[in-house]
Amino acid sequence: MNGFAVRKKLEYIKKQGKKAFIPYIMAGDPSLDETAKRLKLLSEAGADLIELGVPFTDPLADGPTIQRAAERALNSGVTLRKIISFLHDFKGSIDTPIILMTYLNPVFRYGIEKFFQDASKASVSGVIFPDLTVDESEIYRHFAKAYGIDTIFLVAPTSTPERVKKVVKASTGFVYYVSITGITGTELRLDNTFTEHINFVKSFRKPVCVGFGVSEPQQAKYVAQFADGVIVGSAIVKIFHEVPEKAYDFIKSLREAINGMV
Repeated sequence: MNGFAVRKKLEYIKKQGKKAFIPYIMAGDPSLDETAKRLKLLSEAGADLIELGVPFTDPLADGPTIQRAAERALNSGVTLRKIISFLHDFKGSIDTPIILMTYLNPVFRYGIEKFFQDASKASVSGVIFPDLTVDESEIYRHFAKAYGIDTIFLVAPTSTPERVKKVVKASTGFVYYVSITGITGTELRLDNTFTEHINFVKSFRKPVCVGFGVSEPQQAKYVAQFADGVIVGSAIVKIFHEVPEKAYDFIKSLREAINGMV
């Protein structure tokens, strides 16, 4: 599935009348060999897309679970360059499109165009830069478009209508809706304001996927009523680290809960 595979996959899922399940793991936690096994397991358990985190020393948007995963990955010597090389060797192992979630600093050091060029060769389908604003994103969007990689930007419940419009326009893959303000992995709060705001974001006719705080099947099922896709991060990172033998069943239960909303 070459070129803008995130967009294409979500269009396909929507035509099937289904909702997307997007799990997240940290690359290199605890090693890239283990990452390869986990990517395969996620694909087998029913992931439609996979978010792969790039470890960074100052992860502003990440809660303690993902921060610790980043520390483990950094301690094992993982870098963005090694992750791209790993993905180049891994490509073709699964059909599930992979989205890289990375802070800007490693990309800036890598070289912006070089990053997109190498990521494209490694079959990376999309990118999320949590610390990149739409207003400063032009060069990143330019190279993403040139190399067939989807861009995904974040909106929050606090985003103004003007900001939402900018984010929707800049996002070619999907709009990443941060269901709570703050860091990942905190308890999800769902109320009428959430449903009203997400419906406003969806009114611009781009896929909207919800993440940050979705940690159990019941929450995933609820969110899937309103969103085009559900992103689960901290809970999956945690179970892989603490009780890896239970990871497959947990991930499968999330997939089935999301299916249950169709």
